[in-house]
Amino acid sequence: MSEVSARPVPLHVAIIMDGNGRWATTRGLPRVAGHREGAKAVRRTVEAAIAQGVRYLTLFAFSSENWRRPPSEVADLTFLLKHYLRSELNEMHAQGVCLKIIGERERFGPNLTAELTAAEARTANNSKLTLVMALSYGGRADVVAAARKAIASGMAPEALTEENFAALLDTKGIPDPDLLIRTSGEVRISNFLLWQTAYSELLFTNVLWPDFGAAAFAAALDEYATRERRFGARPA
Repeated sequence: MSEVSARPVPLHVAIIMDGNGRWATTRGLPRVAGHREGAKAVRRTVEAAIAQGVRYLTLFAFSSENWRRPPSEVADLTFLLKHYLRSELNEMHAQGVCLKIIGERERFGPNLTAELTAAEARTANNSKLTLVMALSYGGRADVVAAARKAIASGMAPEALTEENFAALLDTKGIPDPDLLIRTSGEVRISNFLLWQTAYSELLFTNVLWPDFGAAAFAAALDEYATRERRFGARPA
């Protein structure tokens, strides 16, 4: 524990989990094998976040653009989501994990939508770690939906502030990420949490998501601890 307390720990870490397909391809395996290994990496990362004292962990599990993938791959991803939820929920609950879903969950159909909502309700009072799963999520859609809510509420334009606009986003009540990690060597944020990451520290690692775990997570937090966060201001 002394290692954890010796350096500043981000309150909220967000991760773009990338590289499942490449991991599988380099091994001559079907893409679904990479997604299965990626699900194991989720468990390792949740455990690492708890061990490191992170309070919020947001994972980009399924983007709104992922619906454009081949139907067979979408079906595999949806199956794995169901399997992960059913196999990991009891353990997450026992570990004190509070599950929150952001994005258009309804697109997964009524049965899975109901399971996701029930999982949120079951874990709602847990406080060790809030695990935010971004499912059928897109940052631009999130901003547009918030703007529509503001208009529908009859809010006067001059009354709209950054604070009350943020309260209309999917992430209402969740602090903005301090650190955004993307695996697999890609250097972009791919329509993820566009509003919320305005001042996040960005870290891009070559580690493919299925290989990500406690050591890679700790290394990311070590790098974060070296950053000087100024939020647009200059030191005096």
